[in-house]
Amino acid sequence: MKRLTLLLPAVALFFGICIQNVQAQSSSVTAQAFAEVIAAITATETSQLNFGRFSPEEMGGQIQMSPLGVRHSTGTLQLSGGLHNPAGFYITGQSDATFSITLPAGPAVLTNFGSSKTMTVGKWESIPPAGLSAGVLNGGSQAISVGATLNVGGMNDNPVGIYSGTYSITFAYN
Repeated sequence: MKRLTLLLPAVALFFGICIQNVQAQSSSVTAQAFAEVIAAITATETSQLNFGRFSPEEMGGQIQMSPLGVRHSTGTLQLSGGLHNPAGFYITGQSDATFSITLPAGPAVLTNFGSSKTMTVGKWESIPPAGLSAGVLNGGSQAISVGATLNVGGMNDNPVGIYSGTYSITFAYN
């Protein structure tokens, strides 16, 4: 019993020293943090989306304007001469930054100001394709081309005149 009585204080003293040694081995460090502010991304419209001249005839139809500038019609639409082109945008920002493109979620409405009749624009597409990893601002800039499809009614629904409207596209850093 004497051995156990002497052994217990020795064991307690040993563990106390070990615990003190662990606490004495800790250290603290002062670290650095960094942040970099970059130029805001900007967008400029370089050309307006233009479906050109056409006649809807009896039933109307659709005109597809591709981002490459190819115009195609369906239904009874008769395409005519005149200018037609996809929308063009020029975006600038931090060199080599990645960016995203968000096209309109729904249709845009074009209105004939003489008759208040309307047409809708939908099925948006772009080059580069829309999404989170649309592209990289090589040298701090990128040209974007946007096409869409125009839905046209018959001559009674869409009489002669110029139709116009607006839509929103968002360009953002990833």
